[in-house]
Amino acid sequence: MATERFDGKVAWVTGGANGFGAGVARRLAASGATVVVSDVDAVNGEKVAADVGGTFVACDVRSYDDNAAAVASVVDLHGGLDIAFLNAGVATGCGLGEDFDLDRYRRAMGINLDGVAFGMHHALTAMIGRGGDIVATASLAGIVATPFDPIYGANKHAVVGMVRAVGAAYAEQGIRVNAICPGFADTNIVSPEAREALAGIGVPLLKVDDVVDAFIAAVTNGGSGECWYIQPGRPSEPFRFRNVPGPRDDSGALTSEHAGEVQGTLTARGAH
Repeated sequence: MATERFDGKVAWVTGGANGFGAGVARRLAASGATVVVSDVDAVNGEKVAADVGGTFVACDVRSYDDNAAAVASVVDLHGGLDIAFLNAGVATGCGLGEDFDLDRYRRAMGINLDGVAFGMHHALTAMIGRGGDIVATASLAGIVATPFDPIYGANKHAVVGMVRAVGAAYAEQGIRVNAICPGFADTNIVSPEAREALAGIGVPLLKVDDVVDAFIAAVTNGGSGECWYIQPGRPSEPFRFRNVPGPRDDSGALTSEHAGEVQGTLTARGAH
């Protein structure tokens, strides 16, 4: 487990009423941070906030205005924002064939993708000139194919891409943006049927503390644009993405041995 102190730091945690969010809120508070918990579940959210000596601010992450109001509350209450854990998430429960359900699709994309984008926008705005850390909860579904839930895989891939791009864009301003990518974990998002199926093939569930440890590592490691995979029984670390194949000239020779890195840098700076 990473050792850390966050004395004097102000943290905002979405999806903080249970699961990873509640675990991170408790760890941050125990390490000296002031924590603001946000969720649509006010009963459990207020309980977690009370447990950690923090504050509860209701926030439906699908709403741009709710995210704006939540970050404004954090800044008004505590003078700034240092750590944002954009964690709220749901499973989809439908596919893209005959089982497609428009309401489920929109709900999942709203929470899992819009919630990260809106939260990141407002957190970045609060951190400009101050620095800070933003961590989004993605998933292993964001770095591998997920035929059992393609919509969930799509929004988690989008979160991974967003984190890699924004992390590169803001690192020089002292704002680090990273993601954690847990596998199946012991939280409400894993249905009883999925738990039974996983147990049947011998796949263990991650403990919430394993994910909290990875969050702390992502914050304290000093990197940006990293996506930390989390699997039972092995240390978490940033996933090593391969660079895209570089361009070749008419003879078939590489135009630059670092073409993939150059392209990534140009993209981060808004070039085409």
